[in-house]
Amino acid sequence: MKQSRFERGLERLTQIDGDAGQAVIESLQSICPDLAKYTIEYPFGDIYSRDGLDLKSREIATIAALTAMGNCAPQLKVHLHAALNVGCTEEEIKEVILQMSVYAGFPSALNGMFAFKEVLEQRGQQSST
Repeated sequence: MKQSRFERGLERLTQIDGDAGQAVIESLQSICPDLAKYTIEYPFGDIYSRDGLDLKSREIATIAALTAMGNCAPQLKVHLHAALNVGCTEEEIKEVILQMSVYAGFPSALNGMFAFKEVLEQRGQQSST
């Protein structure tokens, strides 16, 4: 039996974000359950489930975009955790954020790096450099 977009998205969300992703979805239930549903169906059920890129590459692209936007710290932190969950190394993530200093400016890169520092601290890790 073919999975629905929602089922496929929920499975992918759990694979990438574990409990953190589910917490975001649950936090939307009291204010806008439709946004929670759409967040599962489109990004995770449709896009993250495609074959064109592996999850590690998708998280690298997401970290770059969120860092460059500069105003998405909560979402960036979720995706920094996700990147570590799907196999990105600390060094790879730092390099992606550092690369954004060229294209998005130092304030965005600084904000991204500080967000990453918080994520490492939350995970009980200390930066290797």
